[in-house]
Amino acid sequence: MDTARILSIRAILAFSLTLCLILLCTQPSFADDNPPTRAARISYLKGKVSFQPAGQDQWSEATLNFTVTTGDRLYTDKGARAELEVGPYTVRLAEQTDLIVTNLNDQVMQLGLEQGILRLSVYELSSDNTVEVDTPHAALSILAPGAYRAHADPDANRTLVSVNSGSLELSAEGISQTLQAGEAVELTGESSIQAASIPMPALDSFDRWSEQRDARLSASASAKYVSRGIAGYDDLDDYGRWEEVAEYGPVWYPTGLAPGWVPYRFGHWAWVDPWGWTWVEDEPWGFCPFHYGRWVFIGTAWGWLPGPYVPLPVYTPALVAFVGGPGFSLAVGVGAVELAAWFPLGPGEPFFPWYHYTGDYLRVVNITNIRNVTNITNITNINDIKRVNYRYRTIAATAVSANVFSSGQPVAHHIVRVPPERLARAPVIPHPAVNPTVRAALPGKPVPAPPVAARVVPARAPTSTAAARRDVRPPPAVAERKLSPPENNRRAPPHPTEPTRPPAHIIAPPRETLPPLVTRSAPPTPHVPFSERRPLMSEHPGRPLEPQQLENLRAGRPPGPMADHEFPPHVVPVPRERAVPMPPPPQPPRRKP
Repeated sequence: MDTARILSIRAILAFSLTLCLILLCTQPSFADDNPPTRAARISYLKGKVSFQPAGQDQWSEATLNFTVTTGDRLYTDKGARAELEVGPYTVRLAEQTDLIVTNLNDQVMQLGLEQGILRLSVYELSSDNTVEVDTPHAALSILAPGAYRAHADPDANRTLVSVNSGSLELSAEGISQTLQAGEAVELTGESSIQAASIPMPALDSFDRWSEQRDARLSASASAKYVSRGIAGYDDLDDYGRWEEVAEYGPVWYPTGLAPGWVPYRFGHWAWVDPWGWTWVEDEPWGFCPFHYGRWVFIGTAWGWLPGPYVPLPVYTPALVAFVGGPGFSLAVGVGAVELAAWFPLGPGEPFFPWYHYTGDYLRVVNITNIRNVTNITNITNINDIKRVNYRYRTIAATAVSANVFSSGQPVAHHIVRVPPERLARAPVIPHPAVNPTVRAALPGKPVPAPPVAARVVPARAPTSTAAARRDVRPPPAVAERKLSPPENNRRAPPHPTEPTRPPAHIIAPPRETLPPLVTRSAPPTPHVPFSERRPLMSEHPGRPLEPQQLENLRAGRPPGPMADHEFPPHVVPVPRERAVPMPPPPQPPRRKP
């Protein structure tokens, strides 16, 4: 091995070690106000799968690559399957399975299995992480990496739990039992739970499919370049190639792209709390390269440059910058149309979140997604995003009408051509001044509610660490709960001139009620419904409400003003000039059968 290569390897190792030390030092400063650095991805769908976002009473079709987080719910119809990738974990659902993502953050993944069959693969489990599956009969706490199966059967009033590999702790009233690899139990009863050992069930087609998916992940060639904590890295194997580029290191080039393909153009914008505007890419591989790393244009091709290999990558809703401001509402045809435009961030260019964050989040979200940057402070220590010299501002920008943007419509069908000189003059802004419609907050088209039970999560976490029954109400059309202010409230008091508001209510569609789940970890505070949040964002359209505002709403107080300062200040654009509609580009390639 030549001296230059040895020095290069030493430099990479030194940078990685420094990065890990920085992340370890900064982790305690990540307050609860920060969005989670971990999010789930819908990575596989077969058949009819329904999705209900947190804070919504409307169900919709589930879609590939949609971001899933705390409070979201999935239901697989007869003959259907679904898969969620969550960093070092994978969750797979068999047919007629009802699953709630009770809690998902940097340290906790808590799932609620109302009915059906769940397979959970845990590839890594650090000592400070908790993985829990709550069922109608017991809470299952994962103790080690392995493969696990749970079957909640409400018709027979039983839950079957089996451990293919690893170990878990089973908790219920009067029961605390550890299951090792090769062991299975049947749980029955209501007020008193009985646990009986049973033979390990034979593998069925769902189990074999799950094992094949696990084998695919473990054999992925892309794991040499991308952290296994990033969902979707395995899809890169089938849809592109890796090349070593002297200036950047390993770069992934997608293959089979439509002519004129540009990052963040073949997909749509969706509203996913707590991040707000979130990009959903059409291509089946389109999760990992659009929420991590950076895109780079080399020669005549776009390539994806992953961030450094870190144990806890930081998820972002979209690594883009937005263009707009006064004068960027242009005339199309006979009328004025307000536009929203954006472009991908290049290597070394800072990402500035359009959502609330505290502490060292800005530095960490950039240092985990930018490779070979020795001093991240020089990048993020900027008080005005207009001062950044963005390389793809004019050559890779995409613009659509504000209506297309706000309603989550496919971007590629509605592109508006904006001359490069206009893009060069238009200022970079923190986010488009566009509030989401209800449609933008759903992954797919609305569908009738599936045959699932109403579930109301308690407003307060249980004080005991022992397993506790979850509180369930009868199924009214809208279940209301008065929420007490959190203890040791650090939030700003309501403005003295503002009237008091009724407390936020928890949406529960009228369904036949199933038995409550058994939980060990305290569920988080419920979401404020989207219908209540949306009109309150009108003062700062396009920006999610801040944590203290949501806390005020839960307690029945007015939300109060936003505390964060944007740079430049938020300005609503006004009409001017004329744009020319761009003909629809060719459709992206379909997923291989």
